[in-house]
Amino acid sequence: MIFNVPKGKQRRAILGCDRRLNIFDGSVRSGKTVGSIISWLDYLEHGPPGPLLMIGKTERTLTRNVLHPIAELIGAGDYNLRSGAGECYIFGRRVLIVGANDERSEQKIRGLTLAGAYGDEVTTWPESFFKMLLSRLSVAGARFFGTTNPDSPMHWLMVGFLQREEELSLRRWHFTLDDNPNLDPAYVAAIKQEYRGLWHRRFILGEWCVAEGAVYDMLDFGVNVVQQMPELVRHWVGIDYGTANPTVVIMLSQGVDGRMYLHHEYRWDPAHTGRQKTDPELSRDYRVWAEARLRENKVAPERVFYDPSAASFGLQLYRDDVKRLAPADNAVLEGIRNVASLISAGVLLFHEPTTSRGLREMASLAWDPKAQLKGEDKPIKANDHFPDAVRYSVRGAWPVCRRVLSEWLLKQRRN
Repeated sequence: MIFNVPKGKQRRAILGCDRRLNIFDGSVRSGKTVGSIISWLDYLEHGPPGPLLMIGKTERTLTRNVLHPIAELIGAGDYNLRSGAGECYIFGRRVLIVGANDERSEQKIRGLTLAGAYGDEVTTWPESFFKMLLSRLSVAGARFFGTTNPDSPMHWLMVGFLQREEELSLRRWHFTLDDNPNLDPAYVAAIKQEYRGLWHRRFILGEWCVAEGAVYDMLDFGVNVVQQMPELVRHWVGIDYGTANPTVVIMLSQGVDGRMYLHHEYRWDPAHTGRQKTDPELSRDYRVWAEARLRENKVAPERVFYDPSAASFGLQLYRDDVKRLAPADNAVLEGIRNVASLISAGVLLFHEPTTSRGLREMASLAWDPKAQLKGEDKPIKANDHFPDAVRYSVRGAWPVCRRVLSEWLLKQRRN
């Protein structure tokens, strides 16, 4: 089959994947995924016979990031996805599909003998899974093709593999935005606006850099904090639950001006009040708070996202007939990145009169230096209750927030 092979670094990478391990890393939209896919497809056609495997953090992310682009590239005649069976057929070859989202994932591939494997978002996998995968690539001439965005310079992939390129059978291809000449300049300008601080260095500049200092170092009280709000038309709720720790509730709303507003924080802090509240008491407080918001907004929240670790509290809210409940998505880094992109663009605003205490938590939330020594990006678990509630609401409403972000950036460019 003939591909329209890109030029420049992409072309060199596609033609140069001749090692046992071939890893494409770099900034977002830099061309690394396209290059890795074409290399993988060429390997499927010309590589040794034997079982094949494709891996993502989850099967869903693999399908979205890699399998759908493959289908568009080669057409339905050479591609058949059987998602329910955890497999697909590419050029007639059966390819198993698995997710690698936790330490138990390595059990999924024990006993396999593989002729080749493709991996998406490798830094999101447990190290145990990657090492098990390497032991399974035992067919003569077997190769691995993987992609990743940059992470911590202490991450196991960097320390154990990328830094040892010369001593391992490994070839690393590092990409930046400038390596993709097909991007629209307006898009490049927009995506650079979406990221600040740590995320800008990693996802735009392609650096493997340390997460240090404030998590939301892009928060500007002169830009992201307001005293008044416009008419609000859509609403979501985020709840971070605590027993000995504070319980925090926050309302996220879309304004008629096209931006998102955080307002009317509820907080119960046993350390300050001297007593804990039971689930029924907290549920009653929430319903009183929600009734007050309903009188103000005239529209009920579309979803109420509660702390996924607080199953008992979620059940209490359900028994008390709270509508549109959903456990929050607790993907911490993804949620922080979503919130940071909205703050950076000036799309997410805090109503200071009703969120003053929470704002202090947002500004003081810091990366954990001890976790960084292990190659992990984690905020320090202290005074993070308001930021967690914000993250739950933004992550839950992300399809809307993402559209608001795109429309706002487009409007800013036109002006």
